[in-house]
Amino acid sequence: MASPHSPLSRDDRRTELREFLRSRRARVSPTDVGMPDGGRRRTPGLRREEVAVLAGVGVSWYTWLEQGRDIKVSEQVLDAIARALLLGSAERAHLYRLAGLNPPQTPSAPSAAPSPEVRRLLDAWSPRPGYVRDRHWNFTAVNDAARVVFGYRESDHNCLVAFFTGARYRVLHQNWAETAPDVAAAFRADAARYPDDPEFGRIATDLAEVSPEFAELWARHDVAEHTSAVKAVDHPGAGTMIFDATLLPLPEHPGHHLILHNPRPGTDTQQRMETLLRRHSLVVPHPG
Repeated sequence: MASPHSPLSRDDRRTELREFLRSRRARVSPTDVGMPDGGRRRTPGLRREEVAVLAGVGVSWYTWLEQGRDIKVSEQVLDAIARALLLGSAERAHLYRLAGLNPPQTPSAPSAAPSPEVRRLLDAWSPRPGYVRDRHWNFTAVNDAARVVFGYRESDHNCLVAFFTGARYRVLHQNWAETAPDVAAAFRADAARYPDDPEFGRIATDLAEVSPEFAELWARHDVAEHTSAVKAVDHPGAGTMIFDATLLPLPEHPGHHLILHNPRPGTDTQQRMETLLRRHSLVVPHPG
């Protein structure tokens, strides 16, 4: 597997790897992994030879790894060490990167409803638009402001499908034609993260049959990743509004994102948005 690009130099990664393994070893006691305590220890945690036994590797090899020596490592051995040290998924991925390997693909998981905490955050974000989408870009929660400002309806279940097939949304979106290639490329990038998940292909195939624009863009095989974007809408009831959109991953549900929109500074979007929402009987807090 190819080594990933990393801002750390090779020597820096070895130093980080040494310190990371030592710190993880120190926090695991023998009883945590079903081994006898063995009496008083000079330092807390497992000994190197105990980690080696648990991982099924040679003591010398593990010692060299922890010392940051230039040795060859494999995914199978790193997984065994991760199990021996009781590493969580984020720690396991970090171990892979420090060892110079790309972390394994995140396994696919079903769509999950937002947690109560995320729902409260989404509600509190109003009167600004916000929503949550899963790895397949299905909406799992949409606040009322997003429905009014962006024209999402109860029948809109998928963000990608709504973008390419929603007539109302296409009219509202000021730069639809310029944005469409980036939207298709971003969906392909997400699909690449889950190569064994057939749902991405099904969504793309079905959408290509009803949207010639998407079919053309999908055939380009362009890939792009974005964590932020500028979204401009020409709303018939409020005029032009411009928002900064930020995508925030939800670690408890891999692939899910909370997408929040802020009125762009230097525009009158805030005032237009608040006036629009009052017309729809949505509560808008008074300044101060």
